[in-house]
Amino acid sequence: MKELLFLALEFVAGIVLGILFFYGLWLTVRRAFKSKMPALWFVGGFLLRTAITLAGFYFVSMGNWQYLIACLAGFVTGRYLVNHFAKPHLENRILVKKEVVYEP
Repeated sequence: MKELLFLALEFVAGIVLGILFFYGLWLTVRRAFKSKMPALWFVGGFLLRTAITLAGFYFVSMGNWQYLIACLAGFVTGRYLVNHFAKPHLENRILVKKEVVYEP
């Protein structure tokens, strides 16, 4: 029973890490395109997101590979959550132009 509780906590921690990583990626891309120095945003954002994620995986796993797998599954779930909740925002910004062809 205690083992299942730890696996569930690792899964939730993985979800949090995934949300932080992929929401940070989404913010980095949005801000980089508005910046005069986008390379700084991309490189800095990548290093910060990766450092936080790797440190989180290290501390969460506690040297146990089962905990690491549960955290990884949560991380992937966090990716899908960010993708799901960011999609409506993206759909509102995409304008589809109808192409009108005039034939003489």
